[in-house]
Amino acid sequence: MQTTSLLQASLAGVPAFLLYFAGGLGFLAVFAFVYTRVTTHDEVRLIRSGNTAAVPALLGALGGFALPLSKAIAQSGFFLDFVVWAALAFVVQIAAYYVARAVMPAATTRIESGDISAGVWVGGVALTLGTLNAASMTYTP
Repeated sequence: MQTTSLLQASLAGVPAFLLYFAGGLGFLAVFAFVYTRVTTHDEVRLIRSGNTAAVPALLGALGGFALPLSKAIAQSGFFLDFVVWAALAFVVQIAAYYVARAVMPAATTRIESGDISAGVWVGGVALTLGTLNAASMTYTP
């Protein structure tokens, strides 16, 4: 095969890459916006002020959403399929916050006061449920 043909074949997937990458970034941005409104503490403000407890809580939630989001991108046959799986992942990840709060009701006040264990707990629950969520995304025709 000629070099030109190889290059064309390699670049044929670029439009799909751009679509899914932009879609993933869009979903991640919307998730970050909604998540920081759902929680009763302002993670961004806390992080900017040096509160280290808010860091693992927010990064765990973002990572816990990015895991199933990446699985949805990898296995979707078409963009609408990705959107459906991403929306499901979104709901599960918001629910993860409420699960973490149900087990540790004072998580928000503890994170606000800088208790790193509370931030690790909330972020850890988010990562754990996000991993399970991603593994559960199976495609059966």
